[in-house]
Amino acid sequence: MRAPTQLLTPAMNGLLERIARAGHPPYHSLTPEAARRAYLSAAEVLDLPRAPLPHVRDLEVPGAAGSLPARLYAPSRERLPLLLYLHGGGFVIGGLETHDSLCRQLALRCGGAVLALEYRLAPEHRFPAAVDDTCAVLRWLAREGAASLGLDPSRLAVGGDSAGGTLAAVAALVARDEHLLLAMQLLITPGTAADASFASRHLFANGFLLDAASIDWFFDHTIDYHHRRDWRFAPLEAADHADVAPACVIVAECDPLADEGVLYADRLRMAGVPVQLDLVRGVTHDFIKMGRVLKEAAAAQQFAAEALRSAWKDRDEPRYLAQTG
Repeated sequence: MRAPTQLLTPAMNGLLERIARAGHPPYHSLTPEAARRAYLSAAEVLDLPRAPLPHVRDLEVPGAAGSLPARLYAPSRERLPLLLYLHGGGFVIGGLETHDSLCRQLALRCGGAVLALEYRLAPEHRFPAAVDDTCAVLRWLAREGAASLGLDPSRLAVGGDSAGGTLAAVAALVARDEHLLLAMQLLITPGTAADASFASRHLFANGFLLDAASIDWFFDHTIDYHHRRDWRFAPLEAADHADVAPACVIVAECDPLADEGVLYADRLRMAGVPVQLDLVRGVTHDFIKMGRVLKEAAAAQQFAAEALRSAWKDRDEPRYLAQTG
């Protein structure tokens, strides 16, 4: 059996070696405030340059406990389909600025609008604050918000990376239960479980960008231990996955979260949900934000964009009924 590091592509392995030589303190050794500053300063160093778009604007949207910052990216002023995007960062770090480049790329590649949401973060706002914010904004978009922005509520999708992928998976379950119109769920390297017994959690526990100690740090700041099997935190725990929106799931092979991402895709398939799975070999968690160095990042962005285009094209026969009022 090959050693875990032998699974890495040469480019990914070289990048990890450079990161290790830089000697940055791990997130789990920092306060949340310091971790946010560190993540912000490094978040787009490896991303593609921020692509110009005809329309980018900041706005406020109605969250669960007040208005929230958001940023709308649109390649035109047409009545476009819309992706609600939730950033990664373990529910503790990240925001609009850390994922600006990625959102621009998705908007350019899919031809639709992207609304990035700055949901409330832990530990100031512990579980289920981020879930509540996500669902509040999704409801608003489905019922009135998309139309008020000049966008098409009948072609609404939700997506995110890492913790944002968790939120997107939960939002898809909520959309099903509340009969909200949803064309697709885009899950990029998502966390779907609280269980640390998966083989990938151990195989890639150290030295593969997202380490086990940082996962524990994110979890501890976000949610009490006895609540971690709540399906709104661990969507694998949901009692029923049938009839949720079709899914595009992107998993990094050398990621502690790899096994639970693949298992979630399998669980959806077993429930009869159409799934497109892209298991990207030789890369780590967060690879999709490393387009300056990894060719796999642009390929995965394109995979996601094509899945979105296809889902939006298929809205002639809606899978769900829009709820109004």
